[in-house]
Amino acid sequence: MTSPVSPSIAAYGTWPSTISAQRVAAGATPLSSLLLGGSDGSDIFWLAGRAAEAGRTTLLRYHGATTEELTPAPFNVRSRVHEYGGGAYAVDGETVYFSHFKDNCVYQVAPGATPVAVTQAGMQRFADLVVDRARHRLIGVRELHGDDEHAQPTNTICAISLGAGAETVLVQGADFYSSPRLSPDGRSLAWLSWDHPRMPWQGTTLWLADFNEDGTLSTPKRIAGGAEESICQPEWSPDNLLHFVSDRSGWWNLYRLCADRQRTEGLCPMEAEFGSPHWTFGNSMYGFRSASEIICTYIDKGVSRLARLRPGSGKLEAIANPYEEIRELRVGNGYIAMLAGGPTIPMELARIDFTEEGVEILAQSIEDLPDEANLSIPASISYPSANGRTAHAFYYAPRNKDVQAPAGTKPPVIVISHGGPTGMTVNTLNLKTQYWTSRGFGVLDVNYGGSTGFGRAYRDLLKGQWGIVDVEDCVAGAKALVERGLVDGERLIIRGGSAGGLTTLCALTFHDVFKAGASYYGVSDLKGLDQDSHKFESHYNEYLIAPKAQADAIYAQRSPINHTDKLSRPMIFFQGLDDKVVPPQQSEMMVDALKKRSIPVEYVPLEGEGHGFRKAENIIRTLEAELHFYQNIFKLNHA
Repeated sequence: MTSPVSPSIAAYGTWPSTISAQRVAAGATPLSSLLLGGSDGSDIFWLAGRAAEAGRTTLLRYHGATTEELTPAPFNVRSRVHEYGGGAYAVDGETVYFSHFKDNCVYQVAPGATPVAVTQAGMQRFADLVVDRARHRLIGVRELHGDDEHAQPTNTICAISLGAGAETVLVQGADFYSSPRLSPDGRSLAWLSWDHPRMPWQGTTLWLADFNEDGTLSTPKRIAGGAEESICQPEWSPDNLLHFVSDRSGWWNLYRLCADRQRTEGLCPMEAEFGSPHWTFGNSMYGFRSASEIICTYIDKGVSRLARLRPGSGKLEAIANPYEEIRELRVGNGYIAMLAGGPTIPMELARIDFTEEGVEILAQSIEDLPDEANLSIPASISYPSANGRTAHAFYYAPRNKDVQAPAGTKPPVIVISHGGPTGMTVNTLNLKTQYWTSRGFGVLDVNYGGSTGFGRAYRDLLKGQWGIVDVEDCVAGAKALVERGLVDGERLIIRGGSAGGLTTLCALTFHDVFKAGASYYGVSDLKGLDQDSHKFESHYNEYLIAPKAQADAIYAQRSPINHTDKLSRPMIFFQGLDDKVVPPQQSEMMVDALKKRSIPVEYVPLEGEGHGFRKAENIIRTLEAELHFYQNIFKLNHA
């Protein structure tokens, strides 16, 4: 009998790991945009990212127990409406219509065929398409850009003729539109709109109009929403009743428009979130098995649940499944398709049959899974923060079955501040997190005040407080781990991307808790962010900071670039040179300021990358550079 091998001894932060940067990059296959179709509705369509192909996104179809690619290179199925995109394709039976990233044209493709353009190249972009079969056209959101790159584009709901490719505006006048949804009988269209300075999670309006004989729309009727009510995901039931999600109660709950179209009613009031913020088009958290049964997912204290809802009684019944994050779901004839994950499960495409037990896995974002004994399982923790608040986070302890640290030592910890900032972190298996924990780092992934998944009051904690509440909650999280004896208080690290980068920079500038940090395309200059921002976010800071008339003084006060004399911690910066959301000069100004003060700093600029890194070689490069930076700063290899 072979005796078990004893773990080797190595200092925290230096453990050898089988989860290499190359493995992280190879496993980085983003799955998104789940739709159903086919001749009988049994086909499942989704998008998959290809890091090895410069981040290209391709369309896949599951049909008859086989998976096929419908959009081979060079096609890149991606929309640029609102810059963040989403809703890049629509399905009609076996025919698919999609937006190609390179030219922003809409193409038509069927299995085995070559994609053919149905719109002309120009300055327009399309998203959130639906098929109006009776009128032989598509209906979707169009964003029309002009020659002046500094002028804001015009957004409308537009019809695209599938014969001539002609574009006809159906709805106009608002700053933003989303979610055009055609009723099953083809007689009515519902949609959402909102205007500056609101973001869609602050206030949107749900509209409904009937079609005229010529395909135009009659006078729209406001159904729900307004300046202080956020509506999302309008959908029609099989019996032509309009459903939607509203946060009028303080939580995104399900409602429907009654048959008389004169009033709305709540279906299942509870302190849980049946919706999510509209960063991208096409999100889906519920669907209809029948007119009398809704299959839905909702977020309870940051964790997703799956259930069936009987609208008539309001009864909610749990559906057993192994997941704790359900990002999207669609309901087919006799089955559910979901993009879902959990602490030991990577994001995957799963199919659950109503008549059978178990889950069928159709695709995984990570195919080469690490040994589960090397995976850190997160603990959901809550802890006190400033001004009597309670903050929430997931804590990942170091874990590697082959290594242990010297007795009496404690690990460094990396506190992660998610982007958005109106977003949330989840506990789905992420190799980037396990890259750190398998090397002996602890990781605290924070859902600071302002995060979604905890109701509107928690989300609104960030109103006027960006750069304060988020920072305080990250600082309090690090202190809580130290007080609980879990981590080394002299090796506290903070990292974040985009909005999380601002949190990182503010924490290092205005607080003396963290000892080092990493900024991924992080905001350092709030005024510069305002000046350079695209239309979707051009007034976002009015909510996060202050109305423009009062903003300048607060911008100056909170922008780390104006207070580099207070920053004395080592930092590493990663920046895409094609980033339009946070332009490179923001990172470069911060780097230069630190260099002038002889603070240890590294700068990693990446050509061909925008706001977020898609190329495999750059995922590898950034992870390895960040690891080496921490090891050098804390002399971990000599500990």
